[in-house]
Order: sequence, then structure tokens, then C-alpha cells
Amino acid sequence: MQPPARRRALPALLPLLTCSLALALASEDVKKEITRSKNLEKSGISRNNDIVLDLKGIVFVIQSQSNSFHAKRAEQLKRSILKQAADLTQELPSVLLLHELSKQEGAWTILPLLPHFSVTYSRNSSWIFFCEEETRIQVPELLEVLRRYDPSKEWFLGKALHDEESTIIHHYAFSENPTVFKYPDFAAGWALSIPLVNKLTKRLKSEPLKSDFTIDLKHEVALYIWDKGDGPPLTPVPELCTDGEDTHCATAFHSFLPLCGSPVKKEDIFVAVKTCKKFHGDRIPIVKQTWAGQASRIEYYSDYAESSIPTVDLGIPNTDRGHCGKTFAILERFLNHSHDKIAWLVIVDDDTLISISRLRHLLSCYDSGDPVFLGERYGYGLGTGGYSYVTGGGGMVFSREAIRRLLASKCRCYSNDAPDDMVLGMCFSGLGISVTHSPLFHQVSITTIKY
Repeated sequence: MQPPARRRALPALLPLLTCSLALALASEDVKKEITRSKNLEKSGISRNNDIVLDLKGIVFVIQSQSNSFHAKRAEQLKRSILKQAADLTQELPSVLLLHELSKQEGAWTILPLLPHFSVTYSRNSSWIFFCEEETRIQVPELLEVLRRYDPSKEWFLGKALHDEESTIIHHYAFSENPTVFKYPDFAAGWALSIPLVNKLTKRLKSEPLKSDFTIDLKHEVALYIWDKGDGPPLTPVPELCTDGEDTHCATAFHSFLPLCGSPVKKEDIFVAVKTCKKFHGDRIPIVKQTWAGQASRIEYYSDYAESSIPTVDLGIPNTDRGHCGKTFAILERFLNHSHDKIAWLVIVDDDTLISISRLRHLLSCYDSGDPVFLGERYGYGLGTGGYSYVTGGGGMVFSREAIRRLLASKCRCYSNDAPDDMVLGMCFSGLGISVTHSPLFHQVSITTIKY
């Protein structure tokens, strides 16, 4: 048993011990906070948003398209940005539509336009902020986000994506560990600081872009900026969002199917399935069991007429690759032998999966009287005067007017086994008809991407 004096002293010591412990913990927290602040300061990130930035310092670039539907959506977003800026009683920022900036075929690949941004905006701007036409932007929140980053440093900001496994569309890059490389989700918006734009411009002048394929632009842009470690990696920004459900989000993206009125009638869409004799027994049954029943007008084009399917022999020998001769024969047949003047032609491979009901909704947004060439857009040699094309594996959609102009031009295959999608892209480019890109078409599965 403790003596009475010691029992009385113990309660008096407890507050002192508690206070000392609290001071020790607080001191440790202060040390951590100081260390963290120093690290943030070194990296160019401000925790107190004390970087001076107004909206005039941000150049908004909407990755728009010339097709009337997409141009209209981009204009709506532009008006929203300017209205929000006006509500903040700030000087209005520059809001640019990508398709209006240059007639260059490869303008949509962004990199060729960086010299223009450097020359035009480097003196009075701090950031180039890119977004898609369906990106929704909370301008005040975005302004606060960008104020965290020192605009005198090289920044590449965005919502980070990575591959769960190596994939062919990324040329199996980082095959040992694909998760290490981050690239931006364009739908959430992404930003380049002006010092980085200037650096990339110098590189473009000394090292012109290679004549190569453009397949997944967001991955290829990130690779170019990273430059095998000589450039900055993507800095993930949690406020750049696609779901938009979190209150902290400065951006959101609505990926739902666009609704532009009543769906196109099934009778106004003709579906052409490219096949060959060796796939009649295994692929065609799957097409019929899955989506073919949704189509009102469908034909199977082969190198062999088989009445049980039935298939149509176009008189074009089967080729192991390319299929250009077969595709142009389908186009000729559609234009000259479909007496009902059907508005739309869809050409798919015999291993393509398609939702006719969703396609009908999508096509309600387009005017079949315009020359529409729609699908997933790829590019070839765009840095050196090449062309865009719709990759065939994801399905190609043509308006009747587009086919009429194409066949009237006499642009044709240089051989039956030439790559049909690339020849079509080259022909339409020569006619001044732009490829219309839709993210609803996919050449390959997107399940390997981690969001």
C-alpha cells in the first residue's frame, strides 16, 4: 500500500504527464507537417492554394470534331465554361474547339498543335486544359485544383489509368509490369503546364513526329511526354473524375448513350457481315445466336454461297488479310442494288459483337444526308501528312451519302488483299470527309484497363 503523500501526489502528476505526452505528440505531428510541406514545396505543390492563378491563365481546349452533332455538343460545353467564368466576375478564359484550330488531318492527336499553343499562349497563360465534349467541368473547383501546382514547373496532370496486363494496342509496353505506367483518362480532363508545352515544342522541332500508327491516343501522348524517363510522368489528380458522384470532383463525364430523339428504324440500317467458307460453321452460328436477330436487314458476304445460312458470294476470292476487294464490292452492292434507299450501312467482321438497339439510338444523333463515316478512329502517319481511318474490327458505319461520294470518286483498292479500313480512310481523307470517332466502338476488349 502506498503512503498517503504518494497517493495524493499521483493525481496531480497525471495532468502533467498527459500534457507532456500531448506536447510530444504535437511536436511529432509538427515535424511531420514541416517535412511534408517541404517535400510539397520542392515538388511544386502548394497546400495552401497560395499560387496566384485566375481563369485567364487557363486555356481550355475541347477535343471536338467537325461533325455537326459533335460540334454542337462542344459549343454547349464552351458556353458553360464561359458562363461559369462570367459568374466568377473574372476575365474570360480562352476556350478553343480542336477541330477549328487546324485543317491538318492529325490535329486530333494533340502533339502537332503544341507549337501553336506555345507561340500563342506561353506569355500570358499558365495551363492548357484539355477535355472531351462530354466532360462536365466545375470551373471554380478546377481553378482551385490548378492553384495547388506551381505553374513555373513542368506538370502533366490527369486521372490516372493503367493496364492490368500488357496489350497489343499498347504494343505490349511495360510487359513485365504494365501497372507501373500511368496515362490520363481524357474523359476526366487533363492538363499541361506551359513550361512543359514549351519543352515539348522544342523537342518536336528537333525531332519530328514519326510516321507511325495512332491507336490509343491517351497512352501514346503519355509515352511521348514521359520520353523514356526524361520527361515528367503523369501526376494523378483525384479531383479529375469520370463518375462525378464525389463532392470533391472538379470534372465528371457522362458516358451514357446519347439520346437525340427516336431511335433510327431497324429498316433504315443494313448490316453486312464479312465472312468466308472456313468460318461458316463456327462463327456465323454465334452471330445468329447473339445479335443478328436484332437486325431487320442483314446479309452474310462470303467467298462461297451456302443456302443454309444463307451467304452471298460476291465473286471476290477470299484473302487471309486485307479484304479490301470484298468491302468495296459490298459498298457497290449497297448503293446500286438496295432499292429501298436504306440510309445506313454497317460493315462488321464475323467475330464482331454489336448491339443493334444501341446503334439505333446512336445513329439518331447523325444526319444520314451528310457524308458520315463512323467508328473507332485510328491514324496512320499523321505526323507526316497521313490520314485517319475507322478500324474495321470494331465495325464501320457509313451513311448512304458517304458511300455515294466515295464511289463517285473512283478511289479504289490497289489489291483485293489491301487493308480495307486503311484504304477507306485514305479515300475519305482525299475527299475531305473526316472520320467521326465514337468511344462506343471498340476494336479490342477494354477490360484490361484499370480505372
